[in-house]
Amino acid sequence: TPKGSCLESVKIAIDTGYRHIDGAFVYYNEHEVGQAIREKIAEGKIKREDIFYCGKLWNTCHPPELVRPTLEKTLKILQLDYVDLYIIELPMAFKPGDVIYPKDENGKFIYHETDLCATWEAMEACKDAGLAKSIGVSNFNRRQLEMILNKPGLKYKPVSNQVECHPYFTQPKLLEFCRKHDIVIVGYSPLGTSRDETWVNVSSPPLLKDPVLNAIGKKYNKTAAQVALRFSIQRGVVVIPKSFNPQRIRENFQIFDFSLTEKEMKEIEALNKNVRYVELLM
Repeated sequence: TPKGSCLESVKIAIDTGYRHIDGAFVYYNEHEVGQAIREKIAEGKIKREDIFYCGKLWNTCHPPELVRPTLEKTLKILQLDYVDLYIIELPMAFKPGDVIYPKDENGKFIYHETDLCATWEAMEACKDAGLAKSIGVSNFNRRQLEMILNKPGLKYKPVSNQVECHPYFTQPKLLEFCRKHDIVIVGYSPLGTSRDETWVNVSSPPLLKDPVLNAIGKKYNKTAAQVALRFSIQRGVVVIPKSFNPQRIRENFQIFDFSLTEKEMKEIEALNKNVRYVELLM
């Protein structure tokens, strides 16, 4: 993010009423997020315990001995004593080291053999040390979740699984599996995504142009974005919409003064295309 824009956006979000902030070391803006939180605490607007901050363990840091130092580095950048949730960002590892996206001379990613159960045990130790209140995962499928859930000597199960989830990619099977195991689905890209072809599959049309979402929005005097967010939270999916536009940051929060009927929920569910915008081709 351009310098300062994240700081301002987080402050506007906190003033609007947002309390859950989804961050990551690999977004290169945790220093601004931490500053925004600390400034709002200093103003007396919030207390630290009002904020729910999620940090992420990057792919180059899966070896168990790197997990705690990586989280400590994040806490130092944020200038906070703990994160509320720490999650494994992807169920695959890159070669450990200072290069975030390690590649060979042919431009191919350099992977690293990873034992997710050993990484998970190091995550559990971070929770025991009070550095993370809760621990979870991201982009895990059912098989990878089961590997952790069935791990001998499991101390803490993942409290959440952050995955792409929106009306065009509703994740019904994963949602059902996670519900059964008391794992909360946190939906990223809940409004679809930008149309940046370098990392986005643009074969699906933009979600917010969808006629069904817009027609339902018209009925409630809401935008398609507000309808999409309302749809997710009514299904019990946590949403983390991203915006740097102050008006949209406020609009995305205005979804608690209306609810969708069962018929409307079914209409939106029927939009599912089972196609990801974020293909994570790595």
